[in-house]
Amino acid sequence: MFKYGPGKKLVNFMVWLSWPIIRAGKKYSNVPILKWIINPFFRRPYNEVTSVPISVNLNLPKSVPMPGSVLEKLVAKIDDKFVLHECICRHHNKRPLEERTVGCIVLGPAIKRINPSNGRRITTREAIDHIRRAAKMGLIANIAHVWIDPLAYWLSFKDLMFICFCDDVNCLYRTHMKDRGPNLDHTYKKLPGISVRVEPKKCDGCEICVDKCFVAAIAMKNRKAVIGPDCKGCGRCVEVCPRKAITLKLADEKKLLKQIEDRIREVADIPGIGK
Repeated sequence: MFKYGPGKKLVNFMVWLSWPIIRAGKKYSNVPILKWIINPFFRRPYNEVTSVPISVNLNLPKSVPMPGSVLEKLVAKIDDKFVLHECICRHHNKRPLEERTVGCIVLGPAIKRINPSNGRRITTREAIDHIRRAAKMGLIANIAHVWIDPLAYWLSFKDLMFICFCDDVNCLYRTHMKDRGPNLDHTYKKLPGISVRVEPKKCDGCEICVDKCFVAAIAMKNRKAVIGPDCKGCGRCVEVCPRKAITLKLADEKKLLKQIEDRIREVADIPGIGK
């Protein structure tokens, strides 16, 4: 009926309406009776988020595989790419314009229906430059297949995937996760090819990493940080540790890329993925 979905103003209005609902959903996701209503909205394929820590280890030698280069190879395989003019989360929270202009990259055939007032189609070179800009700003890339995105833009859920560039205080995916019920743990997936560990001899017990972990996956034991099984591999703890006591290691680059593609193929139909 319509060539395009809603314009930018209507999208922002729908996000404004959805924000408190999603926040409450996370908080009450383990309350009896309520959880049976809430949890289906946070299950696959309606909710799938995987972190790619693009801002970690930016200064490593080129011979060392880095998360950002894996993401760059991913976007290069997909023809349909669209970048939003603004991050809807940072716009919602009225952040400065410079922060807001690092918007999500949308992938897949569904981008043809995104209203031009929301952004524009981009080339592979532009997508890579956008990823690198986000990395320099310390943002974390989240490959997301979440029901609120196609709902806000009126798109086919099966034909798109978002790459969001998230901070710690504005992102709808990353905030309020410490309040979640345990039933939401499966929503945010850690890539199997990423491992995070603490070197006890370097850790001085400052607890900065404990405070910064958005899923409360780090605890103190004998005044040393210990990373638990709920870790999502976002890499924020690696960045903030003043003693460099936390390290992030990656699997082989080809293996990591395949794992990301496998995740996407399980929930979305994006031409170019898996080839």
